[in-house]
Amino acid sequence: MSTRIRHVRVLTMDGRGTEHARATVLIEGGVIRSVEPESEAEPGSEAAIEPATAAGSSATSVREIDGTGHLLMPGLVNAHFHSSVNHAKGSLDSLPLEVFMLHESPAEGAAMEPRAVYVRTMLGALEMLKTGVTTVLDDAFFVPAPSPAAIDAVMQAYADSGLRATLALDQPNVPEIDKLPFLRELLPPQLLARASSAPSMGGEELLACYAHLLGRWHGAERGRLRAAVSCSAPQRVTREYFTALEDLSRRHDLPFYVHVLETRLQRVFGEECLDGRSLVRYVHELGLLSERMNIIHGIWLDAEDMDLIARAGAVIAHNPISNLRLGSGIMPFRELRSRGIRICLGSDEAIADDAINLWAVAKLAGLIHNLTRADYLDWPKATEVLDCLIRGGARAMRSPVPIGEVSVGHQADLILLDLDTPAFTPLNDLQRQLVYCESGSSVVMTMVAGEIVYEAGRSTRVDEKALRAEARALASRHGSAAAAAERSAQEWLPYYREMYLRAAARDVGMRRTARDDAGANRGPLA
Repeated sequence: MSTRIRHVRVLTMDGRGTEHARATVLIEGGVIRSVEPESEAEPGSEAAIEPATAAGSSATSVREIDGTGHLLMPGLVNAHFHSSVNHAKGSLDSLPLEVFMLHESPAEGAAMEPRAVYVRTMLGALEMLKTGVTTVLDDAFFVPAPSPAAIDAVMQAYADSGLRATLALDQPNVPEIDKLPFLRELLPPQLLARASSAPSMGGEELLACYAHLLGRWHGAERGRLRAAVSCSAPQRVTREYFTALEDLSRRHDLPFYVHVLETRLQRVFGEECLDGRSLVRYVHELGLLSERMNIIHGIWLDAEDMDLIARAGAVIAHNPISNLRLGSGIMPFRELRSRGIRICLGSDEAIADDAINLWAVAKLAGLIHNLTRADYLDWPKATEVLDCLIRGGARAMRSPVPIGEVSVGHQADLILLDLDTPAFTPLNDLQRQLVYCESGSSVVMTMVAGEIVYEAGRSTRVDEKALRAEARALASRHGSAAAAAERSAQEWLPYYREMYLRAAARDVGMRRTARDDAGANRGPLA
């Protein structure tokens, strides 16, 4: 079935910043076929057109939608996400990343059965569709390790939800002791032995999981589902596995997700464990820094790091809410943009944000960097934030079909917003109000590849009430396993706290937080 949306305001997000006060947009075969500006409507000309929130189709299989009083724009791209803890929002206090990960993915954690993996993935997918996200880049981790059945559960959920999704397997393959500084001298013998043990899955086994992901799912659902690769972080994998992942990325033109310099401790890791090199320099010297790489977070970068990233053409995924939730720091937004580095936005995971709402992410991205530079002309503009939110995310995904614009030939990944809402009343400046006023509550329709997958407050594909009931039942059943994992985390906690405090006291030559700890009282954030 085709869809024609008439009399709608259009924000195209094309490279020229084109907007139409009133237009008709035709969608056929999942693709935008025409965008025709309109003159003022004549009285009575809309009588046969159904409201924007009504269902149905015409006898000619062209559904007509009256977009009067609504905005049509590209769907949002959640460019960094971990679906693996969708079920765990609200579970943890704010904690530094290295301590947070003890609780989030403990080594002794129990595996979830595939149905539970499916349900938790679907919970996040539906939350995103409701607020206008049409695409997600999921860097999923698996406790204790991935399996074909778990991979299938994640991808089947995305297939059933209607969301456009790209999945990577975020799984380290080195012992815990090799990922972090100071632990060799801090851990008592029994914990040191456990931290030095091999991980549950090695590089060859992980590559076999990637072979399953690529063979079974890459390009599925008429291209809506795709694969990416992930090493989690450079210090969490062997060089051999890192190189093998780069080979996969290059041969299949896949995005490569890499968490880099998210925390001060990771900067200290380079000083302690990489002969003083930063992790960016380490990746560059391995010959693995490329334009396919999505550098996740990128907070504790110095000028040389940023220059290397710019020359490689890599993308940086900015996660401002997660960065604050974990106390990681403030990414150098203007320094990156001034070098021509493309930035995309992500929510990160559901327990490092506690909601999966890209509008909130966009608003914070538009505000937090005002604290870092005295010259207000350098502060982010709403147009820049929207560029990161949509065009930056489309660039990060490396889709073989164009997304991220309301333009002819682009995929019909579109959202319709009601402009008769508090966020847009009165409507003074569309783009500023999208960034600073909208919460997702104005979204009345979400379309992916030409199919309406969310409309009139509900999914068109999934029984959401039944899904939520099942999620609650599964959470109750898994309570004992979660409690056992938490007891294990508490055993390690004193030593990880000491490791964190040592790194926090280290002067690393830059300031990315607002606190006055040792070595950080260096004037303006820079």
